[in-house]
Amino acid sequence: MSAFDDLLAYQHETAALAQIAGRLSWDQETVMPRGAAVQRGMEMAAIESVLHARRSAPQVGDWLAAAVAPDATGAAHLREIRRAYERANKVPGALARQIARVTSEAQGKWAAARAGENVAAFLPVLSEVIALKREEGAALAAGGDVYDAMLQDFEPGMTGAEIAAIFDAMRPKLVELRAAVLGGAAAPALSGTFDEARQMELAHRLAQAFGYDMTRGRLDKAVHPFSSGSGSDVRITTRTSATDPFNCFYSTIHEVGHAAYEQAVNPAFALSALGQGVSMGVHESQSRIYENQLGRGRAFTGWLYAQMRETFGDFGIADADTFYWAVNRVHDGFIRTEADEVQYNLHIMLRFDLERALMSGDLQVQDLEAAWNDRFASDFGFAVDRPSNGCLQDVHWSVGLFGYFPTYALGNVYAGCLNQAMRTALPDLDGDLARGDTSAATGWLRENVQQFGGLYESREVIQRASGMAPNEAPLLQYLDAKFGQLYDL
Repeated sequence: MSAFDDLLAYQHETAALAQIAGRLSWDQETVMPRGAAVQRGMEMAAIESVLHARRSAPQVGDWLAAAVAPDATGAAHLREIRRAYERANKVPGALARQIARVTSEAQGKWAAARAGENVAAFLPVLSEVIALKREEGAALAAGGDVYDAMLQDFEPGMTGAEIAAIFDAMRPKLVELRAAVLGGAAAPALSGTFDEARQMELAHRLAQAFGYDMTRGRLDKAVHPFSSGSGSDVRITTRTSATDPFNCFYSTIHEVGHAAYEQAVNPAFALSALGQGVSMGVHESQSRIYENQLGRGRAFTGWLYAQMRETFGDFGIADADTFYWAVNRVHDGFIRTEADEVQYNLHIMLRFDLERALMSGDLQVQDLEAAWNDRFASDFGFAVDRPSNGCLQDVHWSVGLFGYFPTYALGNVYAGCLNQAMRTALPDLDGDLARGDTSAATGWLRENVQQFGGLYESREVIQRASGMAPNEAPLLQYLDAKFGQLYDL
């Protein structure tokens, strides 16, 4: 075998072990007994030690030096393996193991602190996580910007300054739209209770309606919905609330967007460096376009209204048009994952600015809650009422995912570009969606984005699919048109 073949065979085993590590994380968030947290931390540290050793092994460097790519796909394999190899060799193995152990334990401490509304109980372990991630970031940056180095794990090629420029262009227009909408008529809201077992039944129907292959996946419940895995084992979770079925349904559709991306990657790339989504921004573009441009559109909500009437009977919404308004209701709220399309990105901008400040040292951990609450009041016009609605609401920082948050808003930007191109290519799409048939849309996304996995860099994926460089204009135009019509602006 050639050096290239040897390298790919080795990478195949490394990717398989990484999937096992991911399964441990899935188990931790779904069915693991609470008393197993410390042991699970040791297990995660052990497998991370093996993965780090494989990724940084000298023989990988030897193979990379000798390997000759047979074609453009082979060159992409080498690009991604080299990126992982160089990263692994910048981070000491002992540090990688310590991060895996501490973040595994921190996740449980965050959950307990969130349940108890006790920020003080979480801050010591958060301080430890931040110190470790700063150390990791400094090693990766090699004298450069620590936060930029962290971003490369989620959106390779992007910098904090570039993201800040996009957000600065979006923020005033979003604030203006938010004020105009909230100054108008109030949209209707659901009332009453909705059986949670029936919510899960309809969530399964929604997952399948959006093309999720249940023979290669499963739907479970978790505190924080997520998608896990790739290839032939891609699992999703959702959550239920007796008074808010939209939380369940749109969390499910969102996670199906992630999962459908992973299930659609070219099978030839399975368990390879190209066998998963290229970046979290592109990943989020899929979940957001499934959830919002498709799932919250007028056509599909008409079908969902009929499904809800069939499942729950008369639930107080008179017709499909009123239901569409209720689905897209803009209202004050604390929770990022429950935010409407107008305000969602403002939640992300808050987190982006705070985590950059934490990493740079401009914001101290003990001042985080106050900084969050001050910024929230400034951006949204009302005060945080309790920590679970404030700085304890998200799991990300507890598990060390600094640099992840901005990819949510980047995903919305990318989705705006993709939606514009998809609507041009599929002028009759709404007729299909009104029947609950998403196959034309999901097929277009599979053909133009999902099948490529990591073959192309993220910006190239969006540009190839949409015919334009990623930019915020299509998203802002879409939001203005949709909510201007809904709220008669």
